[in-house]
Amino acid sequence: METEFTKLIGVRHPIVQTGMGWVAGPRLVSAAANAGALGILASATMTVDELRAAVREVRSRADAPFGVNLRADAGDAAERVRLIIEEGVRVASFALAPSRELIARLKDAGVVVIPSIGARRHAEKVAAWGADAVIVQGGEGGGHTGDVATSVLLPQVVDAVDIPVVAAGGFHDGRGLVAALAYGAAGIAMGTRFLLTSDSTVPDAVKAEYLKAGVRDVTVTTAVDGLPHRMLRTELVDALERSGRARALARAVRHAAGFRKLSGLSWSRMVRDGLAMKHGKDLSWSQVLLAANTPMLLKASMVEGRTDLGVMASGQVAGVIEDLPSCAELVARVMAEAHTVLNRLPAPHPSDDRHPLDTLPPPG
Repeated sequence: METEFTKLIGVRHPIVQTGMGWVAGPRLVSAAANAGALGILASATMTVDELRAAVREVRSRADAPFGVNLRADAGDAAERVRLIIEEGVRVASFALAPSRELIARLKDAGVVVIPSIGARRHAEKVAAWGADAVIVQGGEGGGHTGDVATSVLLPQVVDAVDIPVVAAGGFHDGRGLVAALAYGAAGIAMGTRFLLTSDSTVPDAVKAEYLKAGVRDVTVTTAVDGLPHRMLRTELVDALERSGRARALARAVRHAAGFRKLSGLSWSRMVRDGLAMKHGKDLSWSQVLLAANTPMLLKASMVEGRTDLGVMASGQVAGVIEDLPSCAELVARVMAEAHTVLNRLPAPHPSDDRHPLDTLPPPG
């Protein structure tokens, strides 16, 4: 299935595996790339040296385009951009809007720039700055998210920009791909669905928690870092929401100390990174620290399997996912379902080029 997105990137299918911290490592990304999708490495939870090693491992495992996701507000963003250019990575994606300067630097080196956005005005801004495409995430998506549904946000963005738009938030099958294409998107991006594959390195016990969750077990909370964050509801999430200011600060400092040891960042650097995530919000000091070290809360679950100590970012689609296919099986299934749905649509009128919906009788 060829779209403007597949032509831009050079992938076989209009599907993106998103850059999820502690989840989107070399094994998952290479499996997604080999399946014909765009796999994206999550770099925020890697040191620069670890990122370089991960990029080279993906290249050794897959002979297909892939990308790296960056935090545009990270203190070493420029260094990571240089690494992407030096290693010949095809795509740079951003969780936050990159600066005009970063976009220009990447484009001058031939790297395709794809920011993720959650509002029409953000899409218009990065498009004007030269972004090659955008991933637009509606409120159904996991992790930090907005409150506008994909079905409302997506057509707004499609109408606002002249670059390929990839839809994220609520997608897990071929019907969703067709729906996104009908809205004018050039593809779909999936996070939770790729997390729940056999190629994902997330511990089996954690995957089991996702599989048993219903749609109502996926919540949005600001208790973790002061920003709307969609995740599975757990006892830890409940405890964070009940915690007073003193307990929240103590927990934040404890997690921050762990992340500082892991990352090698200084306390001042961590606080600066946390403040950079405020986005104009009035955050407490505990929330600033948690914003800086949320990766530790994710690592506890996604790497160590400690669902009692960590958080599990999740899209609402976790409530309707029931199996753990390989990436190859998943992508093949999504594409087969999409073609089946398309083939079921009414054929155009034989005497002209009218759209099938044009044959419907007028209202009333």
